[in-house]
Amino acid sequence: MTELGRTGLRVSEICVGTSPLADMPFLYGYAVSEDRAVATVDAVLQNPVITFIDTSNGYGADGAAERRIGAALQARGGLPPGTVLATKVDPDPRTGDFSGARVRQSLAESMERLGLDHIDLLHLHDPERITFAEATAPGGAVEALADLQREGLVSHLGVAGGPVALMRQYLDTGVFEVVLTHNRYTLLDRSAEELFRTAHAQGIGVLNAAPYGGGMLAKGPERQTRYAYGERDARIARAARAMAAASERAGIPLAAAALQFSLRAPFIDSTVVGVSSPQRVTETLALAEIPIPGDLWAELESHLPSPGLWLDPPA
Repeated sequence: MTELGRTGLRVSEICVGTSPLADMPFLYGYAVSEDRAVATVDAVLQNPVITFIDTSNGYGADGAAERRIGAALQARGGLPPGTVLATKVDPDPRTGDFSGARVRQSLAESMERLGLDHIDLLHLHDPERITFAEATAPGGAVEALADLQREGLVSHLGVAGGPVALMRQYLDTGVFEVVLTHNRYTLLDRSAEELFRTAHAQGIGVLNAAPYGGGMLAKGPERQTRYAYGERDARIARAARAMAAASERAGIPLAAAALQFSLRAPFIDSTVVGVSSPQRVTETLALAEIPIPGDLWAELESHLPSPGLWLDPPA
């Protein structure tokens, strides 16, 4: 367990991401039935090691991930004490509206699906979908989030998105207590390191999502040809293959090194790992416990791609 910045929330070092449970084969390449999703959430709730779950209003058609989580919570009589559930506000899926009014509606939808009347941590999700000026204008998304916190519906606010420079802009508003970004602190990419170090030093909670680079560092570069949910550069593929070969020589699963790379960073409070079955929950915890020799870390570092290939190259 670790403190999430200065929020006062105590969370597990592994946070279960629920995007895969929303049944989005166009993104992940496989389907997830409702029964399997509910069983996966139940496996998480029964596991004493994991006390942190991440979801979003926009995961799946009509909030599928939240509905499935809500079904699991209802079957267990509610959110277990000590478990932190974070969700995110999203634009209207039909109109794209991401106004302050939409933020309120998004939260209301999430609470109804989850069966909760209070949210511990609420993120502004992928704010790159509107301009920073729109989000921070009077009556905009940021003001609405602050109002929801003052009204007691939400305890803590975070910003969750991709572009590092934009995440930094939102943190500079002073409204957000937690930052989450994805695919930008992995064996293959260090785009978010400075952001994470600075946020941690300021007492802001740091969540690192997608340590497998969208799956390539878990399934292996031969099986998973996409990187960070998009097409990969051939040079990224070569680096991943070199890392996979080094891990194989050391007798270590590449997925274990990818996960532990994030877990061992002193400036990351929790690592968000998407799971799609009860078995994956067990496997993830096992990967976190595999001893990794120091010389493998050094060899993996030698294969780090040029910063120019990172998702957010340094200026």
